[in-house]
Amino acid sequence: MTTPTRPLALVTGASSGIGLELARQFAQHGYDLVITAEDAELASAALSLEEYGGRVTAVPADLTEYDEVERVYAESTSAGRPLDAVAINAGVGAGGAFAGGTSLRDELRVIELNVTSAVHLAKRVAEDMVGRGEGRILFTSSIAGLMPGPFEAVYAASKAFVQSFSQAIRNELKDSGVTVTALLPGPTDTEFFERAGMEDTKVGSGSKDDPAEVARQGFDALMKGDDRVIAGSFMNKVQGAASKVTPETVKAAMHRRMSEPGSGDK
Repeated sequence: MTTPTRPLALVTGASSGIGLELARQFAQHGYDLVITAEDAELASAALSLEEYGGRVTAVPADLTEYDEVERVYAESTSAGRPLDAVAINAGVGAGGAFAGGTSLRDELRVIELNVTSAVHLAKRVAEDMVGRGEGRILFTSSIAGLMPGPFEAVYAASKAFVQSFSQAIRNELKDSGVTVTALLPGPTDTEFFERAGMEDTKVGSGSKDDPAEVARQGFDALMKGDDRVIAGSFMNKVQGAASKVTPETVKAAMHRRMSEPGSGDK
């Protein structure tokens, strides 16, 4: 039974995939939830999360729009309850050659959702949390953010931004009582590759991690106050470690083999 003493978490991109599983982790650990996404799956996600006994508020929104981010923040805090944790997870990709293979509109949407909305929402919630002297922020980055990403160049760059941004503000907030954690999944079994138009790539057609396990590792790292976690398979962790010493040109060539259109047929 829900009580006013339950902590409250906001999860973006929570209608499916890693976002839904992150919301499930919060629900299983006694949190009430505010969840947001722009698609019709949000309503069914909310119903499934209510089974854990907490209050779930679904706020449909397109976070590429400034006013929509403001509305999500306002509705999340409208009852006067503080946000104890925020998972800034919403993201999108655009697969294909930058010159001629993707539309400018799609590439700008990647930036608007993955970068601009993440900064916008983090600005609002971090200032609240610092004022209270407590709170937890989780950013979903990607292992793709550790390397140049041919054929998803803007997406990989956006996730590199999220990784760098999260670590920078973590350092700023180190004495504030607010923790910041970055979640870096590898290829995960979600709708990402279909939506990004990458089903014919080697990475899109290959084996993928379970989003529930990725979310569990991300939630555990958030609760521990870790700076980041490379989630999923052991090979993701190997890749993350190797990225520290591998030249950018080599990493770009490796990524190309995974993400080039048609590579899944080779």
